[in-house]
Amino acid sequence: MFGISPLGWIHTLGSLPAIPVAFYMLARHGRIVPRSTLGVVYLVSMLVGASTVFLVTHQPVGYGLGAVTILLLLAGYGIEPILGQVRPARYIETVCLSLTAFLLMLPTVTEILRRVPDGHPFVTDLSSPLLLGAQGTLLAILVVGLTAQIVSLARRGKKEATGNLRVLP
Repeated sequence: MFGISPLGWIHTLGSLPAIPVAFYMLARHGRIVPRSTLGVVYLVSMLVGASTVFLVTHQPVGYGLGAVTILLLLAGYGIEPILGQVRPARYIETVCLSLTAFLLMLPTVTEILRRVPDGHPFVTDLSSPLLLGAQGTLLAILVVGLTAQIVSLARRGKKEATGNLRVLP
């Protein structure tokens, strides 16, 4: 079905939980929260997807996306234990993990458009305007989302720095 091999199904189904988990954490917390139960689910699911991509991809770009995703996951989940709970660590963590969500959605949207509906996909050419538009939309969402996350982190940092004190008239 959909021209996916058994190993391809393991790759697809293994990484699939990361999508709703990422959407939920981004909607609920404004970022992917690594030190939470859902953060662990996200990490495991992303590692399954990013590591199995080397076994299923036929395009050189797939190897690059897998390697970059793994590096960003390691940086995002590993920065706080290295630097401690400091503001720069939170920024690095947030940017790295948001980039992993983008790198998950980019091939996901591409593969859906190239395989669905079965036998007559929406896109047959990688330069299709529909595919390029979908990828451009994902990039725009990434830029707007990262900007909002950074602004939010900066505002939280200012509140923490002032101790949330009220100024008396």
